[in-house]
Amino acid sequence: MSYQALYRVFRPQTFQDVVGQEHVTRTLQNALLQNKISHAYLFSGPRGTGKTSAAKILAKAVNCENGPSKEPCNECAACLGIMDGSIQDVIEIDAASNNGVEEIRDIRDKVKYAPSSVSYKVYIIDEVHMLSVGAFNALLKTLEEPPQHVIFILATTESHKIPATVISRCQRFDFKRITIEDIVGRMKFVLNETGMNYDPLALPIIARAAEGGLRDALSLLDQAISYSDDRLRVEDALSVTGSVSQELFESITEEVIEQNTSAVLELLEKLLENGKDPVRFIEDYLLFLRDLLLYQAAPDISDIFKTIVVSDSFKQMAEHISSENIYEMIHILNQAHQDMKWTNHPRVYTEVALIKLCQLKKSASINATNSIPSWAEEFTSQISQLKRELEMLKANGIQITKEQGQADSPKSKRSARTKSTSVHIPTGRIMDILKNATKTDIQKLKSSWGELIEYLGNQQKRSQAALLNDAEPVAASSNAFVLKFKYEIHCKMAMDNPDFSSTIRAVLNKLTGNDYELIGVPEEEWLSIRESFIRKQKEEGHEVEEDTQEDPLVAEAKRLFGEEIIEIKD
Repeated sequence: MSYQALYRVFRPQTFQDVVGQEHVTRTLQNALLQNKISHAYLFSGPRGTGKTSAAKILAKAVNCENGPSKEPCNECAACLGIMDGSIQDVIEIDAASNNGVEEIRDIRDKVKYAPSSVSYKVYIIDEVHMLSVGAFNALLKTLEEPPQHVIFILATTESHKIPATVISRCQRFDFKRITIEDIVGRMKFVLNETGMNYDPLALPIIARAAEGGLRDALSLLDQAISYSDDRLRVEDALSVTGSVSQELFESITEEVIEQNTSAVLELLEKLLENGKDPVRFIEDYLLFLRDLLLYQAAPDISDIFKTIVVSDSFKQMAEHISSENIYEMIHILNQAHQDMKWTNHPRVYTEVALIKLCQLKKSASINATNSIPSWAEEFTSQISQLKRELEMLKANGIQITKEQGQADSPKSKRSARTKSTSVHIPTGRIMDILKNATKTDIQKLKSSWGELIEYLGNQQKRSQAALLNDAEPVAASSNAFVLKFKYEIHCKMAMDNPDFSSTIRAVLNKLTGNDYELIGVPEEEWLSIRESFIRKQKEEGHEVEEDTQEDPLVAEAKRLFGEEIIEIKD
């Protein structure tokens, strides 16, 4: 073929050409100048960030006839031979297709032979994480102590799959994703070299779509050049990458602010008809809102913006939308993006998300002065209403004393809570159970309680077992028991469900042989009833067996530490 892709034509040939990896290139250049070349290197990082290119440049630099220098000359016989592949001492191996033990054993057998035409024999193993376990084991000893004329350079995109024994034998360099600014700078260089006219605003669109990979960016640039005519325009970049223009995002946001649902859905329909991907649309919209929020917070720091150009229309829109609304919009879109990962109908989630955005309640503008938050206005109106009611009471001759406004005693509070609870508490029936309760009965019931919860879990009644996690029997007679719930809502859920009581009774009958009646009570109400029962029994001169109604602190201690290590002393 006479034509070569841009990423092949403009592949880096010197360390200076490697974009965005200064922390790697500087270290390697200093090692070359100081003649401190390691026997093994590991280059890891995302795709298209220069790992293999840096490996080939290093192979040229260590073998350059004009060295030692921090850059290969690319003019001597060694550099030219490595570049055109005629020198057999620089071996590039694809571990994805040569991942067996036999291939690595072949390397191990040949590594002892000296290079034929250059100073160092260099093995570049790409996608090294694809090697099998046996292949890694075969490589270990050679990798640790190769002959002095051999250098191993391992490249991978998934370093976590490489054994630690291999990583520990290498100097590791982590290649990072290339920034949008560096990618744009490299694309400008490529376009200037090729003589292609371009719109500067089109390059950031391609750079964002590349997601930190320069090779992907150059591939998209190549595609956009083929798509365009005599000039690379913004529309060409948007069409090739599937992105959405800033103007369209501004239009959608303006319609969302005005809560014009039909207009928003019409804009979305046009986008989808033009082949835009719903998932990509949500991702780009999230970045647009992110930049909008950052512009409101720090308008002078233009370097942090990823998707926008600060135009007059953008400034005007930023003044008319509050940061609270942007927070809500980002939350809704992020949730929709998460849901899209598990569906075959991403369009539906996109439409639902946009409808939710249009139904958001408007917050105050960020430029509003002397504005009072809605909660403060409501609080102020309630105070005014109370003042008016107080004036009316005074006008009718009713005086409110300090004593009337004081809080009730703890006992009255507890009584009020008992009366106002939404759970029906059969106090009389609980008193009867307490009169007939014995220590033997409660211990018998508690000894079977763990089996009861385990049985419910095994029988796919996990919801009923969950209700029992914060509940425990606190008093029992031979035919009934009181079940205390930590939370009132759990008690209500259990007692309002007939299937719950019948299931518990049936399982306990099977485990203990007793047909128990179940009475549920929230913890606060149980403490009040128990206190009343003890007080009444003492007033009537009866002796109360304290162990029949276990103290809640003792019960909690037993639950946490186990009965066998608890010793109770009066």
